[in-house]
Amino acid sequence: MCGATEGGLSLDGVNVAKEAVVQGQVLRNGAPVGNAYVRLLDGSGEFTAEVPTSVTGHFRFFAREGEWTLHTLAPKAEPVDNKVVAAVGSVAEVTVTI
Repeated sequence: MCGATEGGLSLDGVNVAKEAVVQGQVLRNGAPVGNAYVRLLDGSGEFTAEVPTSVTGHFRFFAREGEWTLHTLAPKAEPVDNKVVAAVGSVAEVTVTI
């Protein structure tokens, strides 16, 4: 996973003009959660991918354009779903609060 920068993950080396990026941070009481898992589910709810959060609670997916659900799992927390729209040429930033 890329190193975190102030305000989120660095996009150095990512050609955003050619990618649909979904990224964000998982927080609990305002603190990053580094041992969570974020799953990317397609429009029908089917599993597509999963990544662990970094020590700073950050995650990133490169997705095809469309509507997605981020299903977040973390210790001592109920699963959380967030809807997100991915589009080539933009970065969908999501803050997940557990």
